[in-house]
Amino acid sequence: MITIERDEIGRVNVVHTPDDSNYDGGSDKMKMVTCIVRPEKLESIADTLDKMHIVGMTVTDVRGFGRQKGQVEHYRGGEYTIRFINKVRLDVVVQDEDVKKVMEAVSKAASTGNVGDGKIFVTPVENAMRIRTKEVGTSAL
Repeated sequence: MITIERDEIGRVNVVHTPDDSNYDGGSDKMKMVTCIVRPEKLESIADTLDKMHIVGMTVTDVRGFGRQKGQVEHYRGGEYTIRFINKVRLDVVVQDEDVKKVMEAVSKAASTGNVGDGKIFVTPVENAMRIRTKEVGTSAL
């Protein structure tokens, strides 16, 4: 069953209960692992995840900066600061028990030992649905 609740300032929250056919037990079964890494490490990471039988990822070209706050380039005698560095964002949704091994594998494949290697974030995924078959939860992965 789905219940729609409103808080004191009018925000809407959809609450699934266990008898709802689309409910998959909440966020403790799936996690999204988001990796911000160097573009040249993408193939290495994809090959590593493929060998682990982790299938399906979304890759996005992104720009940003972290602690290094950009980098200084020299071109034709001039000094230029490039504030936003090109990176690649990988989003992979995995079962909860696979999170640690995915993080370790990505970390190993992406590491150069230098500043700017990237970051890995893990966030809960409440539910997922494979559109073609209407499978929900971890079976949709």
